[in-house]
Formats: sequence, C-alpha cells, structure tokens
Amino acid sequence: MTTNNGSENSHGNWNVERDSNNIAWVHFNKPDASANLLSQTAIKELDDVINGFEKDLPQAVIILSDKKDSFIFGADIKEFTALDNKEQALAFMLKGHALMNRIENLACPTVSMIHGLCFGGGTELSLACNYIVASDDKKTKIGLPEIKLGIHPGYGGTARSIERCGPLAAMNIMLTGRALTARAAKKIKLIDAMVPVRQLRTAAESYALTAPKRRPLPFFTRLTNNALIRPLIASQMRKQVATKAKPEHYPAPYSLIKLWQQYAGNKKLMLEKEAIAVAALATTDTARNLVRVFFLQESLKSQGKQLDFEVEHVHVIGGGIMGGDIASWCAIQGYSVTVQDQNPEQLAKTIKRAQYSFKKKFKRDRRAIRDANDRLMADHRGAGIHRADIIIEAIFEDVAVKRALYESIEPKMKDGAILATNTSSIKLEDLSSCLKQPGRLVGLHFFNPVALMPLVEIIRGNETDEKVVQQALAFGKNIGKLPLAVKSSPGFLVNRILMPYILEAVTMVDEGIVP
Repeated sequence: MTTNNGSENSHGNWNVERDSNNIAWVHFNKPDASANLLSQTAIKELDDVINGFEKDLPQAVIILSDKKDSFIFGADIKEFTALDNKEQALAFMLKGHALMNRIENLACPTVSMIHGLCFGGGTELSLACNYIVASDDKKTKIGLPEIKLGIHPGYGGTARSIERCGPLAAMNIMLTGRALTARAAKKIKLIDAMVPVRQLRTAAESYALTAPKRRPLPFFTRLTNNALIRPLIASQMRKQVATKAKPEHYPAPYSLIKLWQQYAGNKKLMLEKEAIAVAALATTDTARNLVRVFFLQESLKSQGKQLDFEVEHVHVIGGGIMGGDIASWCAIQGYSVTVQDQNPEQLAKTIKRAQYSFKKKFKRDRRAIRDANDRLMADHRGAGIHRADIIIEAIFEDVAVKRALYESIEPKMKDGAILATNTSSIKLEDLSSCLKQPGRLVGLHFFNPVALMPLVEIIRGNETDEKVVQQALAFGKNIGKLPLAVKSSPGFLVNRILMPYILEAVTMVDEGIVP
C-alpha cells in the first residue's frame, strides 16, 4: 500500500489522496453500486478534481478503481435515453470531451491503473492518460464497445486509440466492439504494461515517477494513416462492414470509417468532428433500439443473479455438434468438463472440433488454448457423472431414449447435482416422471451455433424445484449467456415465436413467390 501524508478529500464518486512522493491517487468508487459508471455527475466531479490539480500540481496522477472486479464499466447508458435531439447530445458529449482534454493536458504524468472490466468511457479516460497499466487477471477486459449501441467512441477514443496503436488495430477494436484481455491489449500497444495484480500499484507508481518516453509506432503502422492511403483502407473496411450491416440500418460503423478517413491527419479536428458525429448517431432509431436491447439483455442477466451456484465440474452427454459445442463453450468459460458419447469415434471428432472453437476464441494465445484443452476431457464411459455439479443431456429428441438415459445415470449423480436437458421441443413433464427426484430436472436449451447465439432458455417443468431453476439461471449467466426463464410448453418461447414465420414462408412459396 502506498503511504500517504494524510491529505485526503472526497468529491462524491472520487476520493483523492496524496502520498509522500506527492503522487495524487484518484480513487473512483460509485456509492451503492457494484460497478463504476462515468455518469455526467462523475464527469463533473472529476473535472473539479483536475481543476484542483491545475492549481496545485502534484508530482503525478494515478487513476484507479476501488471496486473489486472492475475499473470503469463505461458511461451511464440510462443518460443516453434522455437525449431528445442532436443539440442535447452534443452538449452531453462535449462535457466528456472537455474532461478528457484537461486530463491529457495536465502538466504532470498521468497513469490509468486498470484491474477488471474497463469499457467505453473508462477506456477513453485511460487513453487520455499518459500511461495505462493493467493487471494480467482473467477478469481484466478492455474495450470500446460503443458500436454495439449504435454509436462509436465519443469521448476522444477514436483519435487517441489510433494515436496509440495505429489505425488498423484501433479501427478493428472499435468496429467490432470486442473486449481485449490485458495480454491482447498490450500486444497491440493499447496499454503500456501488463503485470500481476500484486505488482499493479508498484508498476503504476513507477510509470508516474519515471515518465518513460513511448517508442514511436513502426513506420508501416504510421504509413497506414497517411492521407493518400486512408481512402483505400477505408474502402476495404466499408466492404467488410457491408457484409454484416447496411448503412441505412446500422450507420455507426460507416460514420466511424468516414471520420477516420477525412480527419485522421488532424487530431484536434478529429476530436471535434467525433463529438458531432456521435451526437448525430445517439438520437437515431438504430441507437435507441440498440440501447433498448442492451437494457433487455441486462434484465436477462439479472435473472441469473438471484443466488450463487458454484460449479466445479460440468458433464455433457452427447458428443454431436450441439453437445460438443456446449462442452467446448463451458471449457472456454473456465469450467472442468467431461463429454460423453457411446461412440468413441464421435468423441474424437468432438475433441477435434473443440480445437477449432478454442483457436477461434483465443486466437494466438497458446496458453489460453492449452488451458482450455486441459479442462475438456473425452469420457466414453461416463466417469464424470459422479463428480458433476450439472449434467447436460444433449442427445437426439426421443422421449423413450432420454428417459432410459436418466434412469441409468440418476443413481450415479451426487446429491444436489442438476440434470439439465437441451431438448428443443419435448415437455419436461414427459421426461421427469422416470426420476426418483423429478425436481432436479430442468431445461437448458441452447441455440446453434452455441458460441454465437447468446440466448439460452431455462425451462421450468411443473415438478422442477424453484432452487434448481435459479441455479440453472445462475449457470447460464456464469457461462456468458443470456438466461431466459420459460414455461414447459410446446416449442417453449423462441420456437413458438419462430413457427408463424416459418408457416408464412411456406405459404408464400406455395403461392408461387420465389424463395
């Protein structure tokens, strides 16, 4: 712990302490909240803090979070829903811009010290600092996901991310909105250092006191930002984006590409145009609808927070495409997994297919791929049943076969273990009556492809224990899915919604409309 000289003051969400080296440690801790949000109130308070530093300059400034597993989760999205027009949105964006500019222009070294989740406005605040150090903890994720809300970075993140790691890497993370591990962020030079958690404060302090010079980007990386080359690269970016979204339906990525192409040669102008562009995007129907989707997703996630369900081992029965993909996804999420199939050759294919999933998820991170492989085991004889906290059945849709399987494995299951079926159509009441403990059966309906489809239906049968339903919801959240509780009725929810569309399509073809 850094020693301090006793001078500490609170600014609502922010607490400032100066240590014996005259380093100002700025702690972000939103009261009565599990995560920090960069709300307009928090921005105003931090602006006051920076104003104080301009009058009484410290040796250096280090910004950190007092939350356990997060730095700054981003801006307060609820505030976006109150923006009625472009003028309001622009005023909103300019407040954030003014703060980031003041941080960037402070006449002392500034360091962002990241542990846990750092998204959106949190990443943009970090980019305004001279240095970014992050923990190598698996919970640390850094990203600029604004594109998923129908906008793009609007607190200076466009120009500053390009300045730090070059246009190709920066545009990639902004256009995809993907979250990076600290290792991946360090590799593209988005952050300066990645260290173990126990060394994080020491590393931040070292950067604050030594203020090392940053090496310039390689010549080729800088060349891609040249005014003559930008139009060619921008054209390719538009083609890639067009394969997934049309500009009239999803204008944000096209706005971002245009912003970079036209103004990347002038940072000050690009920052000004960024605020204007995001203000225009924030009030579009696309942005409003995507913000609504965001809150719906958060609502689904909250369904899995009613209780803690600690799972040490997952056993999947059925090594087909669905069962194998469920098993590999659980291994990717950090669980010990056994996957069982009566056909050893099928199991070999399952493990081989999992390699593709691991490489696609972890790219070139060999350690992560190796660890995922270590967590996934082929289990022809079903030895994993005895120690599994949750058993997921993913065999073909046959009531008699499923019931026979349940009768054979129930005596091997440990007390408190859940039996989950991935059935897409069979009512749970038709399956659970064969069990001595019918309350332990719950539906866990994944959608294909498992790695891409975020929703999982948690199906409650008439006999399913409420605790088991809550445990299944928690498991769905813990494996990174959106768990949706539904009743056990034909087609459950998604397939019931889908059926009228399929019937209408069949009718249209029957009427002679070309498919």
